[in-house]
Amino acid sequence: MATSKLAITSLAAHIRPFTCSAASQPSRLAPHPPDLVRWIKRQGGFVHHAVKLSPDTPFGIGLISTERIPRGTDLISLPPHVPLRFESDETAPSPLLAALSRRVPEELWAMKLGLRLLQERANADSFWWPYISNLPETYTVPIFFPGEDIKNLQYAPLLHQVNKRCRFLLDFEREIRETLEDVKGSDHPFSGQDVNASALGWTMSAVSTRAFRLHGKNGSSDHVPMMLPLIDMCNHSFSPNAKIIQERDGSDSNTLVKVVAATEVKENDPLLLNYGCLSNDFFLLDYGFVVESNPYDTIELKYDEGLLDAASMAAGVASPKFSSPAPWQHQLLSQLNLAGKMPDLKVTIGGQEIVEGRLLAAIRILLSGELAEVEKHDLETLKSLSSIAPLGVANEIATFRTVIALCVIALNHFPTKIMEDEAILKQGVSETAELSIKYRIQKKSMIIDVMKDLTRRVKLLSARETPSAS
Repeated sequence: MATSKLAITSLAAHIRPFTCSAASQPSRLAPHPPDLVRWIKRQGGFVHHAVKLSPDTPFGIGLISTERIPRGTDLISLPPHVPLRFESDETAPSPLLAALSRRVPEELWAMKLGLRLLQERANADSFWWPYISNLPETYTVPIFFPGEDIKNLQYAPLLHQVNKRCRFLLDFEREIRETLEDVKGSDHPFSGQDVNASALGWTMSAVSTRAFRLHGKNGSSDHVPMMLPLIDMCNHSFSPNAKIIQERDGSDSNTLVKVVAATEVKENDPLLLNYGCLSNDFFLLDYGFVVESNPYDTIELKYDEGLLDAASMAAGVASPKFSSPAPWQHQLLSQLNLAGKMPDLKVTIGGQEIVEGRLLAAIRILLSGELAEVEKHDLETLKSLSSIAPLGVANEIATFRTVIALCVIALNHFPTKIMEDEAILKQGVSETAELSIKYRIQKKSMIIDVMKDLTRRVKLLSARETPSAS
């Protein structure tokens, strides 16, 4: 034990501790970090003279343009050695790091690159320290929320993901300690430092909030996570004014990562990239923010025949038979992967589809007692909301009313109403509590928007049905 202590002491000049000083507001890892723009230029990169770092963008700290920049102009260019990446276990800087990365599930890909980031953070001589020192000390992702604010998300699928990640971090902390228990300081991938769940949470959050998945070296690998210094300070928008491209510069090994103006950038405009067409679940879980009126936001439901029976009866649909489908209906449900040996029972409402196609087709089929009528259409037609009343107007109205009733049930699962949430926000709450409340407001608002959309469709269909009935 004494030898181990001496080894760590002798390495003290070559490590940076994972602990951070307390700050009244989120700060960077180093009190006075190096100028990132100058560092990138010293490494042979390019930064447009009008691109500046600003703490006062509408999205918080980010990049702005100090003058008008025409569309197509190069804004930032990083040479191939500047991005921090983890392409595969085989290319890991050390065998121990490779062994640890193999224990990370694929869905938590950010942790693989996070291990590399943590290794570089511990190394006082790291090439990337000018970049790492500019990273935030804390992140507003749910794994760091107080327990009450996690609970206040009020949405079971996200609560499950948060708890799953927290459990992983605690289990992975134990695995790392067991793996590195007898490793000498000189061979230790983290320079002999203790890696706890907090440090792992920080590094996973740093990657999930900032990394991009691009082509690897020589273009051979796709979706390689990379941390892109300065570029990762562009904030998100579904209407971006900038885009990332990868460009060959001579040989295959020289692949530049560039940010180019996708539109004209006006003076004092923030530089904005599209992080992806994602729901607020992903934006909050991985990035630590919520997008208001997100057109890609959804709610997740379990396809449950008893629930659908209850929803249809609540909607006034006569004799629903979701719990006892005919053999031909069961066969079609199997084709939709909603029945059979290994069905996928997770369905969604909201987003671009408004109603997930599999759910829409299933309800249309189960509310129709006419096999001959259903056989006139393929499943793709029955899954499409743009296919207007393929099984008849009465069937379509009953289908929409059933989905509206499902929305009411989903809405009632939230303990608070939107007006109550808004009143709490007006009283003033912590940053994490505000994020939790805004998140659940957006979920409820999205459900209400779906109900309004389907109610409008029911009215239009009813107007078509009335003359034929008279």
